[in-house]
Amino acid sequence: MRRKILLVEDDMLMREFITDYFKKEQWDVFEAENGKIALEKFEEVAVDLVVLDIMMPEMDGWSVCRRIREKSDVPIIMITARSDDDDQVMGFELGADEYVTKPLSPRVLVARATALMKRTEGTVGLSPDVLVYGAITVNRAAHTVTVENVKLNLSPKEYELLLYLIKNYGRVLARESILDAVWGYDYLGDVRTVDTHIKKLRAKLGDEGRYIRTMIRAGYKFDMDE
Repeated sequence: MRRKILLVEDDMLMREFITDYFKKEQWDVFEAENGKIALEKFEEVAVDLVVLDIMMPEMDGWSVCRRIREKSDVPIIMITARSDDDDQVMGFELGADEYVTKPLSPRVLVARATALMKRTEGTVGLSPDVLVYGAITVNRAAHTVTVENVKLNLSPKEYELLLYLIKNYGRVLARESILDAVWGYDYLGDVRTVDTHIKKLRAKLGDEGRYIRTMIRAGYKFDMDE
């Protein structure tokens, strides 16, 4: 499954240079040239990672990071031309996961992004196709899900639904967004389809189904924090 990145960088040449490297590694790249556009695109697209420059017009990277962290735990890599320790401390306090200084190597940036995604998805020390959350193990290569080593009999849509929720760990997903991502934009059913499948999926996951949380008047999210 291709990962999605939101690249926020006001320097057009640098943005294109970085984009080319990520695309070569099979990432889908969504670009923004300033903080305001970045927040708009973040609301439109469920991305797996944000690469965020600090010094930008309209809204700086600090403000964008703060706004994103108010609603999402998506991994964030901040990039800057300054190497001050205070800048790095500020970034981490705001919730950034990685910090890269310019001049940067796009190849190294992609490697850091891949390593960060593996940590976030729980794949360190495992096959990149295996995700582990609590007692839940998802094998993306085999399209199987086990709970405490017992294989679950999930329908294809239940499997896709669980994987989509896990990919967006900690992020509140509207029913409409889930419907579009899992069933497709041309699906003729309504959002009650999502509720029905969530109910069935929780039942099959047993106690681990508690990680699929209902967010009143907002949607659902997969989150292991109590």
